[in-house]
Amino acid sequence: MTSPRPADDLTALRAATVVAVLRAPTAEAGIRASDALVAGGVTGIEITYSTPDAAAVIREVRRRHGDAVHLGAGTVLEPRQAREAVDAGAEFLVSPGTDAELAGAMLGTGVTVLSGALTPSEVMTALRLGVHVVKLFPASLGGPAYLKALRGPFPHVDFVPTGGVNAGNLAEWLAAGAVAVGAGGELCPAAAMAGGDWDTITANAREFAAAAREARA
Repeated sequence: MTSPRPADDLTALRAATVVAVLRAPTAEAGIRASDALVAGGVTGIEITYSTPDAAAVIREVRRRHGDAVHLGAGTVLEPRQAREAVDAGAEFLVSPGTDAELAGAMLGTGVTVLSGALTPSEVMTALRLGVHVVKLFPASLGGPAYLKALRGPFPHVDFVPTGGVNAGNLAEWLAAGAVAVGAGGELCPAAAMAGGDWDTITANAREFAAAAREARA
């Protein structure tokens, strides 16, 4: 049984549709990449803890863009990171897998929790722990057809697939039942972030945002 979700949570995820999974090489790159994403129309941003000084990046992105972004923290692996990220301004928390202690700490912050799962058993574990949304990861292993199959026994579960999502197949993921999608390298290539190529990230964001609008129309 999932825990009660913050009132506007699912609405915010659906509205964002695309959540950029930012794995930046430096804190400055994380901030600049976030600016580039917003400029291109992608307002769902997940700053991962693989980014140096992730909490500081979250705080600065929140300061710059305020409520214009749906901002979260990802690759949360330790309970202490959950509170740190929320204190910095994260509205949602994402872990790549499901762990009871970690899920409890994330849920204890009162924000939206996305917990990673791939198999039906893992989905059931996440539900028993009370997470709000299941992050289907790595979604590239099964594609939209796999998500559609999971929706058979779990029609009430909100899934956000991450991995293998691009502008070309975004509509397929939504049609298969995703409430939103997570996108990493397809949106923010490692080379672009390392080289400061913010124009490429903005162009990618425009492509994703256009695909999302078309899919939701």
